Formats: sequence, C-alpha cells, structure tokens
Amino acid sequence: ESGGINVRPDIRFVREQPASAVVDGDDAMGHLVMRYAARVAIEKARTEGVAWVGARNSNHAGPAALYAKMPLAHDMIGLYIAVGNANHLPPWGGTEMLLSTNPIAVAIPTEKEPPIVLDMATTVAAYGKVKTAAQRGETMPEGWMIDRQGKPLTDPKRADEGFLLPIGGAKGYGLALVFGLLAGTLNGAAFGKDVIDFNADSVTPTNTGQLIVAISVEAFADVAAFKRAVDAAIESMHGSPTLPGFDAVRVPGENSHAVRRQREAEGIPVHPGLLGALSELGARLGVAVPG
Repeated sequence: ESGGINVRPDIRFVREQPASAVVDGDDAMGHLVMRYAARVAIEKARTEGVAWVGARNSNHAGPAALYAKMPLAHDMIGLYIAVGNANHLPPWGGTEMLLSTNPIAVAIPTEKEPPIVLDMATTVAAYGKVKTAAQRGETMPEGWMIDRQGKPLTDPKRADEGFLLPIGGAKGYGLALVFGLLAGTLNGAAFGKDVIDFNADSVTPTNTGQLIVAISVEAFADVAAFKRAVDAAIESMHGSPTLPGFDAVRVPGENSHAVRRQREAEGIPVHPGLLGALSELGARLGVAVPG
C-alpha cells in the first residue's frame, strides 16, 4: 500500500564470477529475491562445487530455513545468512541498537532421517517471537530482553523500551556483527545505522542484504556415503542418555519437521489475535479471508 516494495522488479546480476554473484533485488519482496538467488547458487554449484550468491536491495524474506533447504533436493548443503530488518541489539556492553537478529540457517542432507536444519537468530529470541507474545497477550521469559538499566524486560508491549540479548553473550554479538558484514556490507546492502526498521517505516526502501551458499556434497565426498554418515551421527545423538527433565535428545530441525507433518495432516491453527488482524487487513484490501 505504501509503495515500500517494488511489485514489478527487475532482479538482476550486478557482479558475477563462475562460483559467485551479487544480485540486485530492485526492492522486490525478499522471498522473490532469495528464491532467485538460491536457484543461481544451485546452478553454479553444479559445475563449481561451491557457490556463494549475495543479495542487495532486497526485503524481509521470511524463514531462513526455507532458503537453506532449497539445495537439499540437489544433494547439496545450503547456508543462508541475512541482515534483519530492524535493529534490536546493541554491541556487547553498549546501549545503542546497531545490530539486528541477523539469522543463519544451515541444511544438511540425509538418507533416511529428516535433514538437519539449523535455523537460528543471533539473539536469544527472534523479534518475531516478541511480536507474537504481544499479539497473544503473553509475557516473555526472563533472558529474552533487558531494559536500558539492564533489568529483565518481560512485557512484550514495552519492547521499545529495551533490547534483545545476544546468544552466548559477547559471542552472539560477534556473530551478529560478522553475519551483518557478510550479508550486508559485502553486498552493498544496509548494515548498522543504515538499517531501515520496516515496522516503523513502510515507505523507504530497506536495501536488505542476504546471502546463500550452495555446497555440492559430490565435490567433497561420495553422496550416498555422506548421507549415511549424517544419519549415523543423528542416531548417535538420539542414543545419548538424557538429563533429568528431557524426554529425548533431538537434532536441529527435528521438531519443525514433525510439526510440518502434523500441519499437513491436520491443518494450521491460527491464533484469534492473528486471525483478527488478517480479517481486518483483508477487509481493507477487499480480500476475503477463508473461514
């Protein structure tokens, strides 16, 4: 509505080498830009073994794992990193929010087990979880956010008064910084003070940066043997005795895989707060929301 996203983009290369490229998304939806970038990375990795494709002038692209998983069907490992669309994280020891949640996702193919899919923000909680808690009228656990005096912040409706905490303290801050430079600065995309908060400004182009790497397993190992080895690693994790309070040992992506199968069979539950927001938006735009 506000014109912040180009609905007729010209997504194109601005730099290209045999095993790399930089894509200009022309302010398109991030989903379109990264789908394009992923396809390019996969095609290049077929011949070069490994391919790295960066993107600039993109927008929020949704779940990181979506793009990391795209190479799986081609017996490839996928890696995705993005600069978040709003800064909610200060440098370690500071108070100015100069960094975002800057997520990473890695997907590794398997033979029989569900693929290993690591999808994580560099903060303890992604900001989307904060917004979900606010929408549902829930409180946040201590450890997600602190206020500017360093005290725990658990009311998501007061999120603007504080900032997210990085995973692992200074280590998480370091990851957020490095990921931002790789997915943002290296591509000529926004980073640091240049990041546009798309929650507050729906007009200014965000120049969001992302990257995807496709790694052909065949370039490094026998594909079947590698997949069996990954399965064996998963089985060894599952075989570990558990600590009190744990019913099982799981690997990254296992829970989301099970939930997806359940949703495919039973449908997707929608919280009343979200359904109300969708209905209101649909009414304004003249789009019927399925009942």
